[in-house]
Amino acid sequence: MPAKSQAQQKAAGAALSAKRGKTKTSELKGASKSMYDSMSEKQLEEFAETDRKNLPKKKTSQ
Repeated sequence: MPAKSQAQQKAAGAALSAKRGKTKTSELKGASKSMYDSMSEKQLEEFAETDRKNLPKKKTSQ
């Protein structure tokens, strides 16, 4: 499942980095911390690899 916004893609990237041990989990905040706790590495990869070019900065409510 691709990310729906640039902010979501960025948070997934931070959570993925922590899952892989490249950054400390204590440095995660907000959405990235929640994603780290609730998503698998494969799910985070799918969100993080989404091309940011055509995504809105923030997800709009629907």
